[in-house]
Amino acid sequence: MPDAAASDDHVRHPGAEASQSDARPQQQAAAAKPADGQPPSGGAPTNSADGGAETPVGDRAGFRLAAFGAVLIVVLFAGYGLGRLNNSTASASAPPPAGTQTGSSMPGMAMDENQPHTHNSDGTATQPGAAMPMGAAVGGLSLSSAGLTLVPETTTFVAGKPQRLSFRVAGAGGAPVTTYATVHDKPLHLIVVRRDLTGFQHLHPTMATDGTWGIDLTLAEPGIYRMIADFTAVVGGQQTATTLGGDLTVAGDYAPQALPAPGRSDSPDGFAVTYEGTPGTQATQPLLMTVTGAGGRIAKLDPYLGAFGHLVVMREGDLAYVHVHPEATLVDGKVKFWLTAPSSGSYRMFFDFQVAGQVHTAAWTLKVD
Repeated sequence: MPDAAASDDHVRHPGAEASQSDARPQQQAAAAKPADGQPPSGGAPTNSADGGAETPVGDRAGFRLAAFGAVLIVVLFAGYGLGRLNNSTASASAPPPAGTQTGSSMPGMAMDENQPHTHNSDGTATQPGAAMPMGAAVGGLSLSSAGLTLVPETTTFVAGKPQRLSFRVAGAGGAPVTTYATVHDKPLHLIVVRRDLTGFQHLHPTMATDGTWGIDLTLAEPGIYRMIADFTAVVGGQQTATTLGGDLTVAGDYAPQALPAPGRSDSPDGFAVTYEGTPGTQATQPLLMTVTGAGGRIAKLDPYLGAFGHLVVMREGDLAYVHVHPEATLVDGKVKFWLTAPSSGSYRMFFDFQVAGQVHTAAWTLKVD
C-alpha cells in the first residue's frame, strides 16, 4: 500500500523539514487557489475557506436556469387558470343572446300555448316570471324576419267591396312555406287595421296546397291598412314563430281619425267590457278583463281559439304589434292577461271574446308614460 503521505505530494516538496509543518495550511490554500483570472482546471471541485465543497460555476448556472424555467412554468399555468376562472365567471353572469327561448320552450318546439305569454318578433315567446328586457318585443314592422318573407299577390283594394287577399310566406330560398304549426286552433292569424287604428279585423285565411293563403277581405274606408300575419312556420323540422307585416292601399280621400281618449270601458254589441290594471314598461303587469251582460251579471264566456280571450295591442304611429294570450282559467269569471308595454306612448288594445258562439271585440285607448 502506498505511504499515506504520498497523497499530499501535490502540496508538499520532497525533503521538507518537520519544522515546516506549521506552513502546510497556508501552502495547501495557495496550491488550491487558482491564479488570478483563471478558473479551476477541468471544473474540478475546489475547497472553500471552511474546508467544505463548492458547487462548480457551470453547475450553479445550470441550476439557476432550471429553477427559472420551473418558476416560469408555474407562472404560465397560474395565469392560464386565472383566465379560465374569469371566463367562466363572465359566461355565467352574461345574459342569454337575442332570440334565446325561455320558460318551457325548447329549440324546435313551440311555446306551451296553454300558459299566458307574449309572442315576440324574434321567433320566441315570453311567459310571466321569465327575465325580460325593458319593454316587450314587438312584431309586424317588417316584411321579412327570421329568414321568412311575406309576399302579397295584390295590395290595392276598392273601398267597401269584398276582394280576395292572397299571399304566401317565402323561405330563405324563395320557395313558399307549406307546413305550419297549429297555434290556438289555427295555423295563421291575420290582423288587418287602418293606420289610424280603426277598422280592426282578426281573420283566419286558409292555405292551398302550394302554400298560398287566401281570404275575402272588405276594407270599408280609403286609407293605408296594415296586414299582420302571425304564425309558426315549420322549416327543416324546426318551428319558427314570427310576425310579418305589409301595407294595403284603398284609394280615395283618407280622413284619419284621432284616437279616442284613454278609458277603461267599452260597449261592443250591448256588452259592458272593462279592464283593471296599469301596463308599464318596467315590469309585466296583470290585466283583468270583465265582460258584463244583460242584468249586470258577468257573462258566461266560451273558449275562443283555445282560450277565453285574445288581446292585441298596437302602438300609435308605427303600428308595432303585441299579441298576448291569457291564463288558462278564469279568475272570478274574469280573463287575466299579463302585459309589458313596449315603450311609452299611445296604444289601442283590442280584446276578442266569445259569448253564445258569437265573437265580439272591445277596444280601449291606453296611454303609457
